[in-house]
Amino acid sequence: MTNNRMDTLKGMVAQNPKDSFARYGLATEYKNAGNFEQAVTEYRNLMEVNPDYAAAYFHCGQTLEKSGRMDEARSVYQRGIEVTARTGDAHTRSELEAALDILG
Repeated sequence: MTNNRMDTLKGMVAQNPKDSFARYGLATEYKNAGNFEQAVTEYRNLMEVNPDYAAAYFHCGQTLEKSGRMDEARSVYQRGIEVTARTGDAHTRSELEAALDILG
């Protein structure tokens, strides 16, 4: 089932690379499959095409943490905090701040 979902999402992204929902879903599928490098790539692509997609910063940071890339995770969390401050997304901002605090 996961391969079908991933294939569907890949097709959706290929048809419309700026489809934030499909790109987020694809990144999440890669993350859930343990393919952290590809997940990070997709989260970063999403942040590039839609810099205000706040959840991408949180989940990209988490994926970087799982990969042992703590400095990169900190940087992504900090950028996400800046985005959420600008967009007024207090919930995601609090999640990003908590994640950053945990990293120290």
